[in-house]
Amino acid sequence: MTDSALETVLRRDRWIVGGAILIIVALAWAYVLWLADDMDMGGMDMTGFRMIPAGIGIMLPASEPWRTFEFAYVFLMWAVMMVGMMAPSAAPMILMYASVGRQAKAQAKPYAATGWFAAGYLLAWTGFSLVATLLQWVIDRAALLDSRMTLASNLVGAIVLIAAGIYQWTPLKDVCLVQCQSPFLFLMRHGGFRDTPRGCLLLGLRHGSYCVGCCWLLMALLFIGGVMNVLWIALLALLVLLEKLTPVGRWIARAAGIACVIMGAWLVVSSRL
Repeated sequence: MTDSALETVLRRDRWIVGGAILIIVALAWAYVLWLADDMDMGGMDMTGFRMIPAGIGIMLPASEPWRTFEFAYVFLMWAVMMVGMMAPSAAPMILMYASVGRQAKAQAKPYAATGWFAAGYLLAWTGFSLVATLLQWVIDRAALLDSRMTLASNLVGAIVLIAAGIYQWTPLKDVCLVQCQSPFLFLMRHGGFRDTPRGCLLLGLRHGSYCVGCCWLLMALLFIGGVMNVLWIALLALLVLLEKLTPVGRWIARAAGIACVIMGAWLVVSSRL
């Protein structure tokens, strides 16, 4: 294949893979918006009840234990929300993998290889979603979550904010963020392109694990602004995008960390007044 022909194919691949990512992200955000609209319930007083994020107006008395179907709906909410929030920042890595795949041994099947890689990445966030669901269950059972899935305790909220702010300055955050910021370097450091589904899946899982390590405490901030607060979700997704895709991403992360600590300190002070 000549250089010009290869460049044409690579450009076509980028459009196809990029379009697929865009469709997946759009569907995820459409689902989140649908759930958020259902959770709003027209401003009704939900005191004593909790809404189940199913999109069909299901509510239960707050004192009742979780049921299996509720756990499943909450898990689905987290999993889809993570796709909508994290897939845009992973797009450069996925596009890079498709390009390398086209030029490597899988010239006839770069889409399959890229699909397995993306599946591994999303598998890491699916695991995080399961943990987040369990955490939400614990918080809810401790009566620390209101009907809009927001922390009802200023003190607990302050602890989460301060912890998230401090984490933004830690070496672990730095290590994980570097892996997310440099797709080509990530591939070179971890053996390059894999030509088997298992290899692609595991490499995507590794990249997703770095991404979880970079952002897990930022995702905990969803409990501060409201798990179904669309504006808050969008702001956190934008912060993640800026951290990973801009040259000053590290400084943005640190600035966000300072802001979180200041907000946390303010909550502590306000809760004692």
